[in-house]
Amino acid sequence: MTYTSSLLPAEIVALAETVIAENLAIMRTVVLAESCTGGLVSAALTEVAGSSAVVESGFVTYSNAAKQRMLGVPSDIIDTFGAVSCACAWAMAQGALKHSDADVAVAISGIAGPDGGTALKPVGLVVFARAERGNSEVVAEERHFPATNRADIRAEAVKVALELLRPGATMPTEG
Repeated sequence: MTYTSSLLPAEIVALAETVIAENLAIMRTVVLAESCTGGLVSAALTEVAGSSAVVESGFVTYSNAAKQRMLGVPSDIIDTFGAVSCACAWAMAQGALKHSDADVAVAISGIAGPDGGTALKPVGLVVFARAERGNSEVVAEERHFPATNRADIRAEAVKVALELLRPGATMPTEG
């Protein structure tokens, strides 16, 4: 049965289809650790038929306590750098790998607004990290999406996270 509609924008579903196909081709599984996206990356991936061969699991750790409890993010990282920091996203990605059997993890944390921003961490600031099992390379970056509205910030964050799940991906450049 083919489904022709989705809860998500066609652009995001098409990217998710690419992510699933590319990871399936190399028999690689993925895990997500999501905060500001609230599970939207996992939802996009699971819109794709056959995604169960690629998507191992997902963690929605919206609160700091959940990040610590479910992913093992050390409290000193949150206390020192904050939940919206490359250090926290990296710890989230590492925790997702530790608590799964997946080959690659992507973590997302940010401030989608309309409230919660500060001068140092404005609305639209989102951090990403990717960790691969057996690879100690740190891939983490913060991005600032124009604070148009909450939905747009989250949609842009989903696109970046999906790109990071593509085999051989590097941190996408802003543009």
